[in-house]
Amino acid sequence: MCGIVGYVGFRNATDILVDGLRRLEYRGYDSAGVAVRTAEGLRVVKRSGKLAALEALLKEEHLEGPLGVGHTRWATHGAPTDPNAHPHTTEDGKIAVIHNGIIENYLELKEALLARGHRFRSETDSEVFAHLVEEKYQGDLFQALREALKEVRGAYAVVVVHEDHEEIVAARTVSPLVVGLGAGENFLASDVPALLPYTRRVIFLHDGDLVRLTREGVEVTDLAGNPVAREVVEVDWTLEAAEKGGFPHYMLKEIYEQPWVLENTLGGRLREEEGDVDLGLALDPREVERVHFIACGTAAYAGWYGKYLMEILARIPAEWEVASEYRYRDPVVDGKTLAVAISQSGETIDTLEGIREAKAKGARTLGVINAKGSSITREVEEVLYIHAGPEIGVASTKAYTAMLAAMALLAVRFARARGTLSKEAAQALIREMRKLPRLVEEALEKRPIVAHIAEKYHQAQDFLFLGRHVQAPTAYEGALKLKEISYIHAEAYPAGEMKHGPIALIDERLPVVVLATRGPLYEKTLSNIQEVRARGGKVIAVATEGDEEIPKLAQDVIYLPEVHPLLAPIVSVVPLQLLAYEVAVLLGRDVDQPRNLAKSVTVE
Repeated sequence: MCGIVGYVGFRNATDILVDGLRRLEYRGYDSAGVAVRTAEGLRVVKRSGKLAALEALLKEEHLEGPLGVGHTRWATHGAPTDPNAHPHTTEDGKIAVIHNGIIENYLELKEALLARGHRFRSETDSEVFAHLVEEKYQGDLFQALREALKEVRGAYAVVVVHEDHEEIVAARTVSPLVVGLGAGENFLASDVPALLPYTRRVIFLHDGDLVRLTREGVEVTDLAGNPVAREVVEVDWTLEAAEKGGFPHYMLKEIYEQPWVLENTLGGRLREEEGDVDLGLALDPREVERVHFIACGTAAYAGWYGKYLMEILARIPAEWEVASEYRYRDPVVDGKTLAVAISQSGETIDTLEGIREAKAKGARTLGVINAKGSSITREVEEVLYIHAGPEIGVASTKAYTAMLAAMALLAVRFARARGTLSKEAAQALIREMRKLPRLVEEALEKRPIVAHIAEKYHQAQDFLFLGRHVQAPTAYEGALKLKEISYIHAEAYPAGEMKHGPIALIDERLPVVVLATRGPLYEKTLSNIQEVRARGGKVIAVATEGDEEIPKLAQDVIYLPEVHPLLAPIVSVVPLQLLAYEVAVLLGRDVDQPRNLAKSVTVE
């Protein structure tokens, strides 16, 4: 999850490293550090805490040099302290290493190194790698990296510099690394936003790739030293798209980008005249007998929604799976199973390993992904990109609505191919899908109402979220958002489950958010609201405009425009995102970088 930046060229590396780390701080912010090759040798400056602490220290140090590496950390091995911050160096200070991931066999490696006289200054697994490279080094840094990697097991993106070499060497397995190509300079990062001010020509490194960067060029090889050709990709994200655009937080900016994102996800794929969608997939839905949606966190709730649509529209058995459990339960998978990995980053380790498990058992594989060139896109047979653009806020918003839209597209395609949805019904649904960007814009206009509700309830200790049918995943996503950024305890349940336990929680101090838009279980949802009211609960209802029953039952109502019941979650989640945001701001939370969380979970 940590952020990595590297630079070799003609500018002052320190400036580029700090700028890149600032753009990657969402990936980790327990500590930060840089190693710069100066005229006096390799100098390392690092500090626990957020990037601002490092920046303050660098103002005193005045590091200058044309080569350097930087790191912002999300702690796994070792507490977030100054010694545990990256870069890690050898005792003589000639070699510096930054690392993302986990070295699984680091304890045995460390014991062997200690026995051979090495001394360690940190508690991290990463420092082991610096000492391994030192042992292997005989004048060729790239070869030393190659030899060190032969002893390492685990997931890693590792970057190494030496004060005697004007080059950066690096390697990746599972954890992402991206090379940025310039003129007389080259760059390295764990994610594209760090590169955008300098270049849009990038190379996404694959698992097992090693790379050497100099001013003059880039060399990619495999572990054996054989040259490897990798495609140069022109990234279409603008720098402005990766910045706040005048909003106080990335999260709020990304919430307001959702109409545009839906245009991107849906646009060009809807074929209303044909009553179908064009996903550009070679996959034949008629050859699929079951679907497994595999994902984590927010993406898992998108998969749950996908399960509903796949069964309702395409009449095919579907399951949504928490990826961190999927591969450990020996899932029943065969060649008639389609495993769908859903991930914003395309680097989520549990999802990546889950799709590998399904693939090993013979399943067909599809990725629903935002980040082009990411690990999952290379693991699956086909990819359905959601085109949400860079999402910087740790708590996902626009990527979630794009994932929901992708689920609708996928379900329509399957339904039409399998003959379970008529052309006329598909045309009607596609017309409703075309309305979604405008309907989300209307939902965003409800922010003042949501802000008023947040003011009323932001001191609550607990929240309960309820929803039925396709709105059950929406309830879970709403509770997750509130937990993630406000740190308020929140639970979610399918509303019909309330009487089976959660009803015991309800009293006059508990706000209960109910998804009560018009749909097939609307009357039953009203009954659930009445049960909450009878026990003194404070009801916050998300309802359809024109509903005259809801105000009789709920203390607060957020009205949303009429939307097709199967597409309602794409609109209904917006006020829940805004509610979490407004509550978190009122409580003074760090909205974009909530505690203990990082954007992309790339270690188990």
